[in-house]
Amino acid sequence: MVYLWASLLVLVNVVWLAMTLLTLPGNWLMVGTTALVAWWQWDAGMFHPVTLLAVVLLAVVGEVLEFFASSAGVRRAGGSRWGALGSVLGALGGAIAGTVLLPVPLVGSLVGACLGACAGAWVFELSIGRGQGPSIKAGVGAGGGRLLATGVKLALGAIIWTIVAVGAFWP
Repeated sequence: MVYLWASLLVLVNVVWLAMTLLTLPGNWLMVGTTALVAWWQWDAGMFHPVTLLAVVLLAVVGEVLEFFASSAGVRRAGGSRWGALGSVLGALGGAIAGTVLLPVPLVGSLVGACLGACAGAWVFELSIGRGQGPSIKAGVGAGGGRLLATGVKLALGAIIWTIVAVGAFWP
């Protein structure tokens, strides 16, 4: 019976991992589902507490990197704190808009988040009186940072998935 639960957990976590590309909390859904199965099957010894702690820490690192990546891209491109704030707000709005306006699975929200971060940084930089050139540069930095962050978060999610898959079958 343990192998059935382990198999189902691994399959469900594949779905959660794909949600990371939609800029949804796929890594946290993997952590939550794994914790639920670990609690439910604790007597079977499916997961060691260190394994659970490791996946939580990886998810935290992914969130921190994702949150600050577009603003770091703005700062690296010479933008201001206002541009960084605009990039974070723009990425959130862009991800939602991209999912609705470009309903291609996984692509719409990723493109929307990157374009939204770019547009948010650009608009906020313009609003504080910076020129068109520096504002565009800050926006491109924000979009690139957001794209890089999504890739890193997906890679961390793949590591989480692998740790959970191995831990589920070989505690």
